Amino acid sequence: MASGSAQKLKVLHLMDILKTETDPSHGLTMPQLIERLAARGVDAERKGIYRDIETLREFGLDIRQLKRQPVQYALAERDFELSQLTLLVDAVQSSRFLSDGASSALVKSVRQLASAEERKALNKQVHVHGRPKRQDRSDFVAVDQLQDAIACKSKVSFRYYKYGAGKERVARKGGAAHVVTPVNLTYSDGNYYLVAYSAADGEIRNYRVDRMGQIAVTGEPVDRNEVIARYDPDEAARTAFGMYDGERVVATIEVDADLMNVVVDRFGRDVAAVPSEDGRTATVTVPVRESPVFYGWLATLGDGAEVVRPKALRDGYADWLRETLGRYK
Repeated sequence: MASGSAQKLKVLHLMDILKTETDPSHGLTMPQLIERLAARGVDAERKGIYRDIETLREFGLDIRQLKRQPVQYALAERDFELSQLTLLVDAVQSSRFLSDGASSALVKSVRQLASAEERKALNKQVHVHGRPKRQDRSDFVAVDQLQDAIACKSKVSFRYYKYGAGKERVARKGGAAHVVTPVNLTYSDGNYYLVAYSAADGEIRNYRVDRMGQIAVTGEPVDRNEVIARYDPDEAARTAFGMYDGERVVATIEVDADLMNVVVDRFGRDVAAVPSEDGRTATVTVPVRESPVFYGWLATLGDGAEVVRPKALRDGYADWLRETLGRYK
């Protein structure tokens, strides 16, 4: 960039320097600001920088003088606080949906929102136990396609896959395309799911995005019916385990007091629970989707939990346990 051109943009260069190199705890002295501007081909003197700082303050930037010797200037109020950026970095690095490469690229982008000193604090790694090496950029493309379909109210078609015994991908329905009405996208247990109405099944289905292939926005208008209108994503999140479909039932479960942490972690602090007189157990009433995944979660509570009612759920769980135990006889 020519020096004259850079000179016209002096106030913008100053703003960029303050954004990238200062924060509420770290500032730059006046000689340092002059030096930084000179490195960008901008000649500056103290009075001009004072005027530019006042201009930036009038524009809305919270530029403060840090009471040090010598005085330092810093951008105090930023778009994101360090604690917020730390949370974003931790969330990105902990996501099972992201490959190591995708995680690193996103973290790099988040760090650009911090000052140079703050980036040092963000230079850490969160170890993710057992992160599967399966996702790539195509998953982001798939999510974008599905969001576009939802926005333009178009049906989508795709092939749906599962893994065979040899870890090969096998197309379901003999490779035939699924054509569905997308309802929403949801993120659960480290995976993205497309929630969609399947006219072939006459009900709402959940599809793992990373198991979808050959996704296409058909342009065909979406279905509109009572099944879709009644769908409540919040209710589905509360009752479903692992996004597994199943009949909705209201379960009454007697749980040992020592296991209430597990119950609250799963259903939230507002879960309906009545403690026993001696305080050793609690009777929990909660809506759930009856499924093998729910049974598996219940099994982790061992003999510390008992399904009281409905009888069909109690019997279904007992049958599941017997069938599972039968594999070990």
